[in-house]
Amino acid sequence: MTGTIQPHTFRCRDLVGGHIVIDLVNTVTARDAEPTDWLDGYPRLLEWAALTGHFAPADLTDLRRLADSQPGRAELALDRTRELREALHDLITALIHQGAPAPAAAVDQVENHWKHAVASTRLTVRGNTPQLQVCVETSGLEYLNHELALQALDLLRALPLERTRVCPGLRCGWVFIDSSRGGRRRWCDMATCGNSAKGRTHYQRKRADGTGPGGP
Repeated sequence: MTGTIQPHTFRCRDLVGGHIVIDLVNTVTARDAEPTDWLDGYPRLLEWAALTGHFAPADLTDLRRLADSQPGRAELALDRTRELREALHDLITALIHQGAPAPAAAVDQVENHWKHAVASTRLTVRGNTPQLQVCVETSGLEYLNHELALQALDLLRALPLERTRVCPGLRCGWVFIDSSRGGRRRWCDMATCGNSAKGRTHYQRKRADGTGPGGP
């Protein structure tokens, strides 16, 4: 990603992707204009992770302590998060535009992250279901990356391409899975991009018929 890094306070309205992996991809905004990376440090990544509700608070506390004691390794872990995020963005958006070849570099990056994650997994059995799981004990500061890489492969296997879209909103470009009943959702969030687009359309119509600012 070529763009700027900017501090951001994550809110629930930032989690509109429909899957934690897509919400990670959306930690960069304005991809269609001047991309802005909201992950300005490992503590910010932990704030985002806490908001998703996917990670145990105790694990995030352990990661915060590790990051405080090993800031250099925390920065490297964040770099790998960004690397995974950008590879996933390129791969998912290529898959959405069915017929376009999957970018080999992105495929290689996702595979590399997945292999690193698997190397730190433990096989557990819940009920009758075996699962590969990672933990802070085995993954350290890479725990979030490993969990996201495992989740990413599960998502890619079952990604509903006909309902996965890129928001056309001005200075947006977020990816989302449309879970609406009719399957006609266009915007990442009607309250933000949708309303902004409606406002621009209304303004342009007013100007065109001469009843708005700048009219006769």
